[in-house]
Amino acid sequence: MSRRLSLSLLVLAGACTLQRSTPSAPGFARSSSVPQSVTSMGTDEHMAHMSAADMAAPAASSARVPQNFALPASNNGAADRLKSSPRHGEWVKIAYEAGSTDSLMAWVVYPFSKNAKQKAPVVVVVHEIFGLSTWVRGVADQVAADGFIAVAPDFLSRVRGGPSSVELSADTARRLIQGVSTTERNTIIKAAANYAMMLPSAQQKYAVIGYCWGGTTTWAHAVHGGVKGFSGGVAFYGAPYTKGGTPATAATAAVPASVDADSLSRITQPVMLLNGTKDARIAALMPSIDSVMKAMGKPYTGVNYDGAVHGFLRAQNDPRPSNRDEAEEAANLAATKDAWPRTIAFLKKQMGVK
Repeated sequence: MSRRLSLSLLVLAGACTLQRSTPSAPGFARSSSVPQSVTSMGTDEHMAHMSAADMAAPAASSARVPQNFALPASNNGAADRLKSSPRHGEWVKIAYEAGSTDSLMAWVVYPFSKNAKQKAPVVVVVHEIFGLSTWVRGVADQVAADGFIAVAPDFLSRVRGGPSSVELSADTARRLIQGVSTTERNTIIKAAANYAMMLPSAQQKYAVIGYCWGGTTTWAHAVHGGVKGFSGGVAFYGAPYTKGGTPATAATAAVPASVDADSLSRITQPVMLLNGTKDARIAALMPSIDSVMKAMGKPYTGVNYDGAVHGFLRAQNDPRPSNRDEAEEAANLAATKDAWPRTIAFLKKQMGVK
């Protein structure tokens, strides 16, 4: 695959179901249109409630399992999948926004077209707290294999010191990502979507899919509303915004944190949440998300996969380096086999792909 840097300036221009399945920085402008309820909640809220296991990046090992080429590669298989991909992928440098001298890095992958006149809609892929990893670029490659122009921006471009195609270590990325505000995340998604929608081979429609931190970012973009062409989002194991509870007193019981209904009321495009039951943090919120979205008449679907972990799409059935759990591997793979086709069907429906 060729690696080419190009600089582009941007022109910015309901049924609900809950299912269980058993198989701010110098030089960067801020948008005043982002709701205060969203801008006041940054990465700390997401990361503060993650378990130690969720915070630890999966370590790629020499263990290999058979790869299903209809699904994104697992963590262990991503590097080989990228090397052998027949699709054109490249690094690009994108203007942060029109008129800005700041820029960010992104990995773009193009689908095969049946003819020169066929144009594809855009999918923005939002990485985890571990940064723009080889695995995330592998997800973008699979998105392109399924017929979309995939663009995976590096949300750490500013805080790492500037655009770069060098992959950060997971620990470094996790530390730096706390400096990326919700407002900045929304601006980066818009920049990536606009870059891709202005390509000659693109339709002027886009959706967002994200993982972990990226799943929460997907919810935030749905709340914000994006730019014209935004068609919906898929959040993998990433929760929407919550509001804090109240502590117990001598006379009253503690009130737990709850979903921020005010922010969800701003959503106009369909959202889907895909989670594993072993992520109890998000699983506990899913009934109330479903209830709030249903009461508001918002288009939403939530699926909670029995026995699957936080990060099941990346883990799949890769053996753990230690304490192998074959039942968990099977649950993660089963979740992936349902979640990915479900995601592609959602994207095609929302962007009118037949």
